[in-house]
Amino acid sequence: KFAMVAPDVQIDDGKGTILISSEEGETEANNHRKLSDFGIRNGTRLQADDFLQDYTLLINVLHSEDLEKDVEFEVVGDTPEKVGPKPSEPTSKNITNGSDDGAQPSTSTGNTN
Repeated sequence: KFAMVAPDVQIDDGKGTILISSEEGETEANNHRKLSDFGIRNGTRLQADDFLQDYTLLINVLHSEDLEKDVEFEVVGDTPEKVGPKPSEPTSKNITNGSDDGAQPSTSTGNTN
């Protein structure tokens, strides 16, 4: 639903409880657990980060009894149509000798005696 490639999802409660990790196998044990097993209830906020695409979503969990039959969840609000890596920003600085401080290489040919 959110077009994430490698998400990391944590409970936004200051404790940093990770529900989904982009590191393979790190949170595999969570796959069959319910959100309530983690203390997630109506009003809980989740933070989902996708490092590869450089974006973050804040998800507010709201309980509803009004979902249609066989519908487990509903996404309400703005969801990305298509998300991809951020375009590179053009660089306006010349970089010389691996530095962007404007220093130029020495070109002196003076006598070193």
